[in-house]
Amino acid sequence: MTEIAREVLDKYQIRKTKAQKNAFISFLQEKVGKMGYTSKLEAGKGGACNIIVGDVESAKVVYTAHYDTCPVLPFPNFITPKNFFIYFLYQLLITVGFLAILVAVSVGTGYLSAKFNIRESVADLIFFVVCYGLIFLMMAGPANKHTANDNTSGVNTLIEIMAALPDEKKNEVAFVFFDLEEMGLVGSRAFSKLHKKEMKEKLLVNFDCVSDGENILFVLCKKAKCYKQALEQAYTSNEHVSVEVADKGIFYPSDQMNFPCGVGVAALKKSKFMKLLYMDRIHTNKDTVYREENIQFLTQKSIELINIL
Repeated sequence: MTEIAREVLDKYQIRKTKAQKNAFISFLQEKVGKMGYTSKLEAGKGGACNIIVGDVESAKVVYTAHYDTCPVLPFPNFITPKNFFIYFLYQLLITVGFLAILVAVSVGTGYLSAKFNIRESVADLIFFVVCYGLIFLMMAGPANKHTANDNTSGVNTLIEIMAALPDEKKNEVAFVFFDLEEMGLVGSRAFSKLHKKEMKEKLLVNFDCVSDGENILFVLCKKAKCYKQALEQAYTSNEHVSVEVADKGIFYPSDQMNFPCGVGVAALKKSKFMKLLYMDRIHTNKDTVYREENIQFLTQKSIELINIL
């Protein structure tokens, strides 16, 4: 691990507030400048501030990762990219739990209103405070202090690739650190609109949650299928990492979805039951797993991909 990546892991895991993001941006721009790269900030709709390193127009490939981090939640964002039914069922259970809380509050305020002769307007106010309070905590609550996998791992993958690239290859790659992925892919959507022409047929590889699990899945958007052979040739499995490049029947909600030739990359664990590939722990204080083998693998193989393209 480079010293820069170690410093990000030790000091810059929280990148949620404007001040935290600005501190990380200043740190990153200083470090990439010393590596010989040029960088700029690009504002987009929705308040996103993306960090662009290199020249997107001339690059063979664009490597990306989101740098914003999420609030800490009492439950993980459980993702099963190859089994949409289980993913949907989990999301449904969370929704049911949320509704159960609201029903309990509604019944409780109704009971208190009748028992203590509280005005209905006051009871309604209590209900709405609880309702919007829950939504606020899920979207803008206290920052998760542990983001090793989501998405410090992706950020550090870009940093390690930049550090390992030979000087003669630096003008063949661009790196983009997206903002506001956690708010609904806002930063990548803004970038895709501003760079629609450049990204129409250009390969974009997005690293999101790549350090917790020994199974690395590459999820190809529709037009990225033409790059499947190159990806399979570059990212070959080894004794530490098992790789699958999939172009159908996969759902992985991340920034690559906003690009025609987008490829999402995620590290997953495999259950003994059904051999289910899954991701857990993210969005909670248990997001502390950082497999250096994964980052090293992705760094080396991403450089090989540049040579193949």
